[in-house]
Amino acid sequence: MNDLRFEVLKSAPLDSWIALSEDETTLIAVGNSYEDVVKKSESAGVSDPVLVKTPKKWMPISV
Repeated sequence: MNDLRFEVLKSAPLDSWIALSEDETTLIAVGNSYEDVVKKSESAGVSDPVLVKTPKKWMPISV
């Protein structure tokens, strides 16, 4: 699942609020504000989305 979540996050617009499905494998909604994404998620029939604010730029991470 981590690979799928990574692909979904990588494909999401930068500097946006996004809503993912409960299992974090599907992008449900994109918006400029938290409230906008919540409303779009509810309209899409997803009651418990995972909400994330994407960064302005993805940075490489060293582990």
